[in-house]
Amino acid sequence: MAQVQRMSRLMVKTLRDDPADAETLNHKLLMRAGYVRRNAAGIWTWLPLGKKVLDNISRVVREEMDAIGAQEVLLPALLPKEPYEASARWEEYGDLLFRLKDRKGAEYLLGPTHEEIFTLIVKDQVASYKDLPVMLYQIQTKYRDEARPRAGVLRGREFQMKDSYSFDITDEGLAESYRLHREAYQKIFARLGLDYRIVSAVSGAMGGSASEEFLAPAPAGEDTFVDCPACDYAANTEAVTFKLTPVSEEHGAVEELDTPDTPTIETLAEHLGVPASATLKNLLVKIDGEIVAVGVPGNREVDLGKLGEHLAPAVVELVTAEDFEGRGDLVRGYVGPQGLEKVRYIADPRVAPGTAWITGANKANTHAKNVVAGRDFEVDDYLDVVVVEEGDPCPKCGAGLKLDRAIEIGHIFQLGRKYADTFGLDVLGQQGKPVRVTMGSYGIGVSRAVAALAEQSADEQGLCWPKEIAPADVHVVAAGKALQTELALDVSEKLGAAGVRVLVDDRAGVSPGVKFTDAELIGVPTILVAGRRSAEGVVELKDRRTGEREELTVEEAIARLTA
Repeated sequence: MAQVQRMSRLMVKTLRDDPADAETLNHKLLMRAGYVRRNAAGIWTWLPLGKKVLDNISRVVREEMDAIGAQEVLLPALLPKEPYEASARWEEYGDLLFRLKDRKGAEYLLGPTHEEIFTLIVKDQVASYKDLPVMLYQIQTKYRDEARPRAGVLRGREFQMKDSYSFDITDEGLAESYRLHREAYQKIFARLGLDYRIVSAVSGAMGGSASEEFLAPAPAGEDTFVDCPACDYAANTEAVTFKLTPVSEEHGAVEELDTPDTPTIETLAEHLGVPASATLKNLLVKIDGEIVAVGVPGNREVDLGKLGEHLAPAVVELVTAEDFEGRGDLVRGYVGPQGLEKVRYIADPRVAPGTAWITGANKANTHAKNVVAGRDFEVDDYLDVVVVEEGDPCPKCGAGLKLDRAIEIGHIFQLGRKYADTFGLDVLGQQGKPVRVTMGSYGIGVSRAVAALAEQSADEQGLCWPKEIAPADVHVVAAGKALQTELALDVSEKLGAAGVRVLVDDRAGVSPGVKFTDAELIGVPTILVAGRRSAEGVVELKDRRTGEREELTVEEAIARLTA
């Protein structure tokens, strides 16, 4: 027996027009179709239809997590400061963390993710290698103080997430837990009907080594990823690498050039009549307060997010005019790596040993040419720090890469022993001695999946949910008259009795046109219309996605829908 939802009693209010502040497709349609309502920036109420979709996604996630032997728990969202202080994430998260104090002055946070607490739970509950491996998960509300919540439920300050954690004795065991989660995620996203890519990623504030993202391509996506058309390589732009290839060429001696009023790459290139790619851009940043120079080809930009990921947990920020005061070795607009004193020099691999550049001469209105990496200056660290561009070479096969936008719907990490080391998570090993546990962390954005599905599956008429997660299997529309409403309710009850989830539009005083428009907007996969041939016992079935229509007798329709 499945529930029959009558729209005459359901709290759902559809909108004819897009909300004024809505920019993305999911924001517009979830609001218009009566699935969500905004309470404040990044804070949303899930109305009855939206809650059903959210619960259906959670059900799929639970089924596949249970299938790999993971055990569900529920941790608090309000967490003490001390574990996050011990892991250094109390500071690393910065302004993203919601922090608060109780009446006694003790400090707490609203959990953005729960590695620390899961580690402490396992430390309390597990004593021997015989108790491992273990995989734990929860589906819970998370919190991040986003500076600019946007795109509806896609980037909120409060959101639903499944996070799971694996605990193993050996690295081989961790690799197996990682494989199990990876395969479970593939099954989950296939069942949800999502188009997705698995891409290499960086771990960021999570820590750890191996890391992959599951991305759903969509114009509203906040992530940019690269896809190689010639091989199977795909990666988040922050994870794309460029091979360091030293160059063996002869170059002339360094020669200074008079270049008045050319403090930018654009003005320098125009003055000398050379392409920007022949110049070396030296961006000054501060890393934990220390001034550092970052060198990239003049036609490329430094990806500060990428730089920050490489240097985490250090804080990276741009220098200001005040930072040049008292630093005669730093001439604003004319900095060059040669002769820099007491300044660490980081370079992109494109600034390889043997490459020659036109760059600042560390004198006002002066540049230098034939400045050769490895001969005239040394690079302290090579890091991939440029903004990736369309056509950059694939790290795997060398073909030109493509850039696409996507929504991150899942992320898996091999954390290793980062948190086990922090909290001393040891168990008694086979030899009777303590063994340090190794961990994995695996997340799925449950509420983000709703947004991703809305973005990917909607059409001009409205939402178009895959059957697995739709709020109902069939949307029955009574086209207006008493006979039609009576037939619609009768068919709905019979379908419900057979286990079919039904949403029936039995609203009185609402025109057939409005009902049909709402049925398209709400997006249930099959629409059944009790219309002009109701007296003959004939109804119309419509496939919401394809638009195909077919007239059937009531008996035929019920048989079709319950098969």
